Amino acid sequence: MTEINDPNTDRPEGSTLPNHRDNEQTRPIRRPDDPDRTWLSSQKPAQPGHDTRPNRPQPPAPTPRRRSAWDPPPIQPRPAQPTYRAPAPTVFQVPPPPQPRKRVGIGRLLAAVLVLGLVAGMLLLAVGMVGYVWIASQLPSAEELLARRIQFATSQILDRDGNLLWEIIDPSGGRRTIVTLDQISPDLINATVATEDRFFFSNVGVDPIAVVRAVYYNLTEGEIVSGGSTITQQLARNVLLTPEERTEQSFSRKIKEAVLAVEINRQYSKQQILEIYLNQIYYGNLAYGIEAASETYFGKKAKDLTLAEASMLAGLPQSPALHDPYTNPEGAKARQADVLRLMVEAQAISQTQADEAAQIELPFQPVGFSMQAPHFVTYVRQELEKIVPPDYIYQAGLRVQTTLNPRLQAIAEEEVRNQVDALTGRNVSNGALVAMDVSTGQILAMVGSKDFRNEVIDGQVNMATSPRQPGSAIKPLTYLAAFERLNWTPSTLLMDTPVEYPDGAGGVYQPKNYDDKFHGPVLLRYALANSFNIPPVKTLQLIGVDALKEMGARLGITTLTRNDYGLALTLGAGEVPLVELTGAYQIMANGGVQVPPTAILSITDSFGRVIEPARPQSRPVLRPEHAYLITSILADNEARSLTFGPNSALNLSRPAAAKTGTTNDYKDNWTMGFTPDIVTGVWVGNADNTPMINVSGLAGAGPIWHNFMERAHEGLPVRDFTRPPTIVELEICADSGTIPSPVCPQRKKEIFFKDQPPLGPDQDIHQLIAIDRNTGLRANEFCRANVEEKYFRVYPGEDGRAWAMSQGIEQPPEQYCPSTNIFAGITGPLDGASVRGVITLEGSATAANFSHYQIEVGKGTNPAEFALAVGPVSQIVEQGVLGTLDTTQVENGPYTLRLVVFDQSGGAFDGKVRVLVDNAATSTPAPTDTPLPVPDTPTVTPTIVLPTDTPTVQPPTVTPTPELPTDTPIPPSATPTETPTVELPTATPTIGLPTVAPVITATLSLQATTEPVNNQ
Repeated sequence: MTEINDPNTDRPEGSTLPNHRDNEQTRPIRRPDDPDRTWLSSQKPAQPGHDTRPNRPQPPAPTPRRRSAWDPPPIQPRPAQPTYRAPAPTVFQVPPPPQPRKRVGIGRLLAAVLVLGLVAGMLLLAVGMVGYVWIASQLPSAEELLARRIQFATSQILDRDGNLLWEIIDPSGGRRTIVTLDQISPDLINATVATEDRFFFSNVGVDPIAVVRAVYYNLTEGEIVSGGSTITQQLARNVLLTPEERTEQSFSRKIKEAVLAVEINRQYSKQQILEIYLNQIYYGNLAYGIEAASETYFGKKAKDLTLAEASMLAGLPQSPALHDPYTNPEGAKARQADVLRLMVEAQAISQTQADEAAQIELPFQPVGFSMQAPHFVTYVRQELEKIVPPDYIYQAGLRVQTTLNPRLQAIAEEEVRNQVDALTGRNVSNGALVAMDVSTGQILAMVGSKDFRNEVIDGQVNMATSPRQPGSAIKPLTYLAAFERLNWTPSTLLMDTPVEYPDGAGGVYQPKNYDDKFHGPVLLRYALANSFNIPPVKTLQLIGVDALKEMGARLGITTLTRNDYGLALTLGAGEVPLVELTGAYQIMANGGVQVPPTAILSITDSFGRVIEPARPQSRPVLRPEHAYLITSILADNEARSLTFGPNSALNLSRPAAAKTGTTNDYKDNWTMGFTPDIVTGVWVGNADNTPMINVSGLAGAGPIWHNFMERAHEGLPVRDFTRPPTIVELEICADSGTIPSPVCPQRKKEIFFKDQPPLGPDQDIHQLIAIDRNTGLRANEFCRANVEEKYFRVYPGEDGRAWAMSQGIEQPPEQYCPSTNIFAGITGPLDGASVRGVITLEGSATAANFSHYQIEVGKGTNPAEFALAVGPVSQIVEQGVLGTLDTTQVENGPYTLRLVVFDQSGGAFDGKVRVLVDNAATSTPAPTDTPLPVPDTPTVTPTIVLPTDTPTVQPPTVTPTPELPTDTPIPPSATPTETPTVELPTATPTIGLPTVAPVITATLSLQATTEPVNNQ
């Protein structure tokens, strides 16, 4: 196409100027309400030296060169303009013959009239110039055009490929996107100039003749098809006049408009004027400017408009409502035909091109542009308002390029929709997904609900940002804290055994596993991989709830702030948003380096200026070794096969780490996981918190995660996680997780942070333990003569020992052989004495490496159970007072008192005496401390034998002594009354501790215990 109406365009040799009728038929059609044009617009440009305008660029000559962005659009040569033809000056061509005096008078009269006319013309010109200057001084400066050209501009939110997701429209305006002239289709430029102002590139801003021409065309067409205002006049009216003046139908408004147009034409280039005009005019349906119009009607950029589309849009500004293609398609098509005809007449296109364009059926965008990725757009809008003031969003025409990957977003929406639909029968109505780039934290996809527009499921609630209970998906954070605070490793042995804790409300908390089973001793790797519940609860009890809250905050979780969390926090009792938990997993995937989730790549305003938001810097928040160890566990498909099977949804065709989460009431289920490239979190449930029907994280969220990750990685190379150089591989005992002992039956490899190796072989559960054959106790330095090495499986902690015993696994004794210098003996009351009231206990409690002593009481002469009555007391007593005992709190009858002395090596020795409690029910005094008859025995210190369930302890004497019978009969006292049967109360004993050690008074309100003497 060639330029339109370039006055410098040379006409081909031999061409002739068309007659006046032909020239009039090619003039553009104008609105009749615009002012007339002056004859100046049809003249050739002034000669050098005569143009008073400062340095106004001339229209380009049609030389064959490459056009720049600011060059005017190409136009065809136009016919020469008709020139002004004055009457033939015959009076000046031939001198008149001599005439009578009468003829001379007429000549002088004509000369006088001519002079007067010239003077009047000069006066009128002077008055006009003064009036022009005065009017111009009362109007806004034309220099304000650039500052006032845009009252608002639409901000656009785009995906990472530049596709439009949504436009933020000023509620008081409409859509507007600013583009430069080189970003507009040449067909649209030519169509606009041919329709609105054919002589735009040559006029001075006004064209009075255009008004006459517009009246002619409008009368011949029978309707208004063109106006008389130039493009410059329209721009002056729309930008520099007030809203009231724009609609005013008056001569003064026309004059103001014309003066402003001339001034604009004098101060701005034609290219600047045309660019501002095409960004300013209204095209209907809230579309201001050609870019917004192109997006609104055809869903494309203005630079990509075809001739058919351009001719349709160029016809709208005259009457957008009348020619609206949505409401009046026939009228819009007829208007398009007018534009094409004017383009042909202006020689911008050929008739063939016009006919072809007129025949094309144009597919218009649906009215009301549908928001793409609506929850992500809302998330971006919220982030944007943290960066710029809200009003600026409506004024600056921001172009916000986001991180959203359109292909991955489409996959995510499809997978969430398909899986939720498949689970409808199990009361599942909603799902959400967030995917991020591991190394940058950029959000690649975000689905906040199955259907944004479905009010029944609360579709507009963004479940990607709404806090929900994560279930077991939070457990990796607990173990990360244990790695840091307890130096635990993947091979740390944990006991998956029953446990209960106070719940703070008078009850108990008893955690259970998902399968309602207990798995006994398990290594940490298998406890996490199979999502057992009891090991992390025991872990949290050791590190404290605050440790898990701190770990969550460090990994970007902002919602774990309450002070009333219990141990169930490690099972997901706190609420976290999906986007934040996905960010926490991103840190694990990224070697412990946090890159906060981001949704915005760049922001530019309508002038191309970059607005750079303050972005949080990436920073390490975990040791890379700990991040790798957790990743290794979550990626171990073999380790999790016990619970999930070898072919679960967590297993991808490439290395991937994954973790599920399910709440006990099935209100939420999750699957979180990552590869070295993408981290993805999925939630499934109901926005109103109603429970699903037996839908776990594996069955609910798992398929979405699996399918999305497989499809998202198509075309990406397979990569494994990068192992830090400080990770080492060591051999361990397979079931204990320690360095193998000599009797470890099976070994395997495990990885460790080199500064946190496994426990030593002495902590292996497989042990050879030295046992003293004489006593059956653990051997020590006091008993080495008769010792054997015996194999045991020794499980750690009290719960480990209890579990082993419940499984019939023999456990080694906890006691060691006693020291030969240990002694325990009660000398008062005497063995077999009758006692009442508060009695004083005397005797000796000594040892070479003394630890403490305690006095216990059992009912009967050979009790199977003893209850603590005095102690523990950490002072040695040599033939002194051991404590006191109040016997009035128990029923009368026989009792056994046992003194137990402990040494620091774990050894123990005891001594016993038997007494009869006889607190008389009457005031008749009864004798006290009456020795009971005993068999004739030597006077040496007796050896007291413990009950049958307790090993017999030999006294520290050199010569053997006879033993007392274990069931020595106690004859009745001298009182003729029958000895009552005494029952010990079941309540916890009330023990009176001594006020001055070691004299201790105890009340015999006792609760029995079956525990033997042991190391405390």
